[in-house]
Amino acid sequence: MVLSPAVVATLVGSIAAVCTTGAFVPQVLRVWRLKSAAEISLVTFCAFAAGTFAWLLYGLLIGSLPVILANGITLGLSMVMVALKLVYGHRGPGSVPRSVDRSAPGR
Repeated sequence: MVLSPAVVATLVGSIAAVCTTGAFVPQVLRVWRLKSAAEISLVTFCAFAAGTFAWLLYGLLIGSLPVILANGITLGLSMVMVALKLVYGHRGPGSVPRSVDRSAPGR
């Protein structure tokens, strides 16, 4: 069975999409689990989200399902990461939220 160039291109694009999109999942889960985003660059993820949004628009314009799906999901994951960075900011693993004072009497 010989595959057409269009089918091969779609297959390669789909494999690339799964790999690159899936690469974000462990990072999102790690930040969520540790409740720390100190090592995450907000500027980098905002720039990445903007670029991913542009790729999503490009995919919509050319009607490429692999480009649309991969960048739609990746944009969602990168926006989750931006939100986690804003929520957890510079807290390190095991740090105490600012509202809790462990040195107070009775603790």
